[in-house]
Amino acid sequence: MSPKDLTALLVLSALWGGSFLFMRVAAPVLGPVVLIELRVLIAGLALLAFAVATRSLPAFRPHWKPFLVIGVVNSALPFILISAATVHLTASLAATLNATTPLFGALVAAAWLGERLTPGRTAGLLLGLAGVTVLVGFGPLPLTPPVGLSVAASLLGALSYGVAAVYTKVHMADTPPLALALYSQLCAAGVLLPAVPLALPGAVPSGAVIASVLALAVLSTAAAYLLYFGLIQRAGPLRATMVTYLSPAFGIVWGALLLREPLTVWSFAGFGLILASMALTTGLVPLGRTGAPISAGPRP
Repeated sequence: MSPKDLTALLVLSALWGGSFLFMRVAAPVLGPVVLIELRVLIAGLALLAFAVATRSLPAFRPHWKPFLVIGVVNSALPFILISAATVHLTASLAATLNATTPLFGALVAAAWLGERLTPGRTAGLLLGLAGVTVLVGFGPLPLTPPVGLSVAASLLGALSYGVAAVYTKVHMADTPPLALALYSQLCAAGVLLPAVPLALPGAVPSGAVIASVLALAVLSTAAAYLLYFGLIQRAGPLRATMVTYLSPAFGIVWGALLLREPLTVWSFAGFGLILASMALTTGLVPLGRTGAPISAGPRP
């Protein structure tokens, strides 16, 4: 990987890791529905402006149904679940739980595509389960009902990403990444819009909240997707998906540095187990025959 691509990978990881920080700041004030509507709408409009400016606007009508499905399953639903979880979880814990996405991708691929759970993937799934158990049982937050529900919401969001990854592989494998990102964001915005009047915040957001919304939409979504496209084109999809391993680490760093979130030895132990499980599940560290990797594609 060239220095330019390595820099782009690190910046992309920092931006996607930062999405949990921005949600942690804005979600308690705006609520998940309004926050995510603003995120996907602003990001979609920014990507639309980019596509028009570069004369690369992809066709929408021939594939509008798959775009709608991906908009719901890969954006609207997981974004809502994860932002709701950040009301009660730290940004670092939410980022670490989101790293289970490749594990769910392997399970969905096994159930949907009939892909065999190889020894490596099975070991990875068991390690991932152990990592989540360590994080939740020994982490810095007490296991209260709101925390437990928030953990479940985070894991359901990761499962939704896994379903979206397999759906995209089956139905939209040859679709340009820009089309997937652009129209999934706009479709997600359209799906969530009717719920916005029912979920308006009761207080005027502060400058920090407004800045977090703009950073989440423009930097961690629109700009991050453009970086991801460039990495795919220059370095290939396999190297581009290394962001899956790096963005949770940045989420932990941002939460600790900027929000002063507590970290314990168990936090690092749980993250280490999940990182090892990702390596086994995706085949980065082979253990027996790994099969074809499932890429989660663009996401936070």
